[in-house]
Amino acid sequence: MTRDEVVAVLGPVDETLVADIIATEASLSELREAFAWLNSDEALMNEGRPLPGTRVAALIDLIEPAEDFGL
Repeated sequence: MTRDEVVAVLGPVDETLVADIIATEASLSELREAFAWLNSDEALMNEGRPLPGTRVAALIDLIEPAEDFGL
């Protein structure tokens, strides 16, 4: 996967995140799937889609916005 492909899916993102995503050796389709799970997980589960695999789950962890706990 290339930097341009990552940006095409996620939009403008930090270069460190781009490098981390590329380092997973995931495919473009896996990144698209991770993005879909983050943005519509309930809809995908209602469609009966299987839960994300290991690589897709790792991508979700990378691209999921960090929660601010006020620390």
